[in-house]
Amino acid sequence: MSTVTLAAPARTARRAVLTAEFRLFLREPGSLVGILLFPVALLVILGSIPAFREADDSLGGIRLVDAYVPVTVLLGMIAGGLQSMPPILTGYRERGILRRMSTTPVRPSALLGAQMGIHGAAVLVSAALCLAVGRLAFDVALPRQLFGYLLALVLAVAVALALGAVVCARAGTTKISAAIGTVVFFPSMFTAGVWLPVQSMPDALAHIVELTPFGAAAQALNQAAAGDWPGTVHLLVVAAWAVALSAAAARWFRWE
Repeated sequence: MSTVTLAAPARTARRAVLTAEFRLFLREPGSLVGILLFPVALLVILGSIPAFREADDSLGGIRLVDAYVPVTVLLGMIAGGLQSMPPILTGYRERGILRRMSTTPVRPSALLGAQMGIHGAAVLVSAALCLAVGRLAFDVALPRQLFGYLLALVLAVAVALALGAVVCARAGTTKISAAIGTVVFFPSMFTAGVWLPVQSMPDALAHIVELTPFGAAAQALNQAAAGDWPGTVHLLVVAAWAVALSAAAARWFRWE
């Protein structure tokens, strides 16, 4: 039997898995709220505060609402990578779904790829919503360095999903994955600038935060939004974290 003949059923099976997982994802209100609505709601709340719509000299003359658009963009990624994806995949392993799939033409890797693709698309939609709401509701300028912004965005999505994959790999049960995801979620939000934008942090703290994946991503997005090409160091930090976390997830991930 030819390789082409064998590959056709596999492609059909992967498409079926992707379609089924996408339908299940749409039925999960918690995931949709966390990824799509929570970042936008936070932006609307902050943008509704009059002081956030005034220029701030400590931020280089921009407004706090301008600084928080990249933060909310990252927040959707963090929610997707740490709060949504790990319990789903860990639950499949815990219930033996991955083990049963290994006896069918569908490989467990198809399920993992479908989940990462769906969550990756969802966080990109969330990012687009944040940019649109910021522009339409609060007159936040769209990114002036579009290609640099897209590059930083893609790298940030990759690192968020890789971090979620590490949580999936290390957690033995759904409860443990939810607990680990929550523990990692709050430091990730801090480094992304949810409580204090990175550019407003004291220099010593900002330098430390910029070595974290979301701190570096926040700075890269800020620079691209202002019209500059993202700093090479910031892009390299995010890329290095994405590669390291992906390698760790691949090494530790168990199908059973």
